[in-house]
This record gives sequence, C-alpha cells and structure tokens, in this order.
Amino acid sequence: MTRSYWIIIAAGGSLALLLAAFAFQHLGGLAPCKLCITQRYPHVAAIAIGVLALALPHILWIICGAIAAAITAGYGFYHAGVEQGWFEGPTSCTSGDIGTLSADQLLEQILTAPLVRCDDIPWDLFGISMAGWNGLISSGLCLAWLMALKARA
Repeated sequence: MTRSYWIIIAAGGSLALLLAAFAFQHLGGLAPCKLCITQRYPHVAAIAIGVLALALPHILWIICGAIAAAITAGYGFYHAGVEQGWFEGPTSCTSGDIGTLSADQLLEQILTAPLVRCDDIPWDLFGISMAGWNGLISSGLCLAWLMALKARA
C-alpha cells in the first residue's frame, strides 16, 4: 500500500473521530467536558497535517501526524483513567477533595465548576468510555501514520 493510502486512513480516521464527537454532542445531547474538548485539538491538527502531507509530500508531515495521533491517544487514556478513578483529574472538572477548602474557596469552586465533570462516564460501549475508545482508536491511527513512513511513496 502506498504512503498516500496510509495518510488518508490516518487523517480520515481523525476526521471520523471528530465527526463522531460532534454527533454525540449535537445529536446525542452529550455535552463534552474540558478533557473531551482537549482531545479534539490533536485530531484537527492531524487532519490539517494529512492534507499538507498529501499536497506537499515530506516525511516531516508524517512524523507530525504520528505525534498528533499519539497526543490525542495519550489524552484519551488519561481521561479514561480519570473516569475510572485511576488518576486524579484536573480539579477544575472533577469532584476533587473539598475537605481542606474554606467556605469562600468552596463557594468559588461551586460557582466556577463546569457543567460537565471529567470523572463521569456519560456513555460507554463494552465497558469502554468514549475517552477510552479515543485512546484505542487514536493509537491505531498513530500506527497508520507510522505505516505511512514505511510505505513506498
């Protein structure tokens, strides 16, 4: 398979994941948390990098695409770990420990808390959350970018 084939698979996969995230949000009514939004940015970058890699072929674009996919995979696995309670998430979007807060600090945290928490699992398939699926599929997309490195031009 050619380099272009793998680039299209990798960048197209990021496009598909991004479209799925927007569908869950706008059609399914599942509002994203801060970490969900953060996972989207590397997909946008991977799509743009894919277009550039096809229009202006260079190994550097492929490496950048692999890095973008690896970053969103990392965010996905981290977010899935936060949802499972394996990692402590950002205090701005998880329940956190409020025992050490003063009344003023607690009120401030309540007033500035996002509507969607990062440690809730609003949807899962086979016990894997959307963040977990993003981590798994994005790891595969990273492999597709690496296959583009190996493929003949």
